Amino acid sequence: MQQEKSLRLFKQGQATGVKLVFLGILCIVLMVVDSRTDLLVSSRQLIASALNPLQRMVLWPRNVFTQVYNWSNAVELARIQTEEAERQRIGNTQLSVQAAQMAQENIQLRRLLGIKNAVATPSVAVEILYNAANPLHQTLVLTKGSSDGIAPGMPLIGEGGVVGQIQRVTRHTSEAALITDERISLPAIVLRNGLRVVVFGTGRPGLVEVRYLASGADIQEGDQLVTSGIGGIYPSGLAIGRVSKIEHNSAQGFISAYVEPSAYPERYLHFLVLLTQVAKPDEQQETVEPSKEGAHES
Repeated sequence: MQQEKSLRLFKQGQATGVKLVFLGILCIVLMVVDSRTDLLVSSRQLIASALNPLQRMVLWPRNVFTQVYNWSNAVELARIQTEEAERQRIGNTQLSVQAAQMAQENIQLRRLLGIKNAVATPSVAVEILYNAANPLHQTLVLTKGSSDGIAPGMPLIGEGGVVGQIQRVTRHTSEAALITDERISLPAIVLRNGLRVVVFGTGRPGLVEVRYLASGADIQEGDQLVTSGIGGIYPSGLAIGRVSKIEHNSAQGFISAYVEPSAYPERYLHFLVLLTQVAKPDEQQETVEPSKEGAHES
């Protein structure tokens, strides 16, 4: 029976050990010769030149991966730098706009300070919190309320003149109706001749009205109206606006004068509330009741 012979790649035996010792000694000799002489330089260069294509072929996948990785990192870095530059540009633009806005607010505050010093009535500086969303009335919500001494009925003024009147008050906020609101009326005089009139809100932005003037009333387009001080709520001499149009009603025999307010609340954020003495309803009743008692006693 023929036995199967297995294929042996490496034969073990005494010859293999001798070869291993021989190769070890050869390596040591070559290292010594290479370190002390230049005999193997040409051989090393020849072997390196022969192996260079093989080395390049082996390293090619690594180089390709490195280049792709570096390219993707460069694209990501460029994107990040572009976003950061855009963010800085937007931030610088916002800072410049805020600086310009603060400069304008400082100018307005200086003007309000001048008005505050010119008006003898004590006042409180307020800022617009927001515009009240009320389709029937033109109102502003302000940042201060009863804790700062503000009460309903007190006038609201700006650097252009009368802005409105306080209607509702909470502890920390207040609501003011503009003079163009239909609920507002204030006594005024024509600065040119001292004619006493009453100004009413029309419910339309940028327009108030002087109603029920006699047909012969001396009022003209361009006349300046100021507060008369009658009633004690509005101090005298505050600007209201200029007459822009005179309308004659021949059927009723009256004259109506339309006035463009001199204050522009939509342009500014800061105003003054004049802390005038506003009579409360219960105080009015107390003043009426003693008169009634005196009438009964008499």
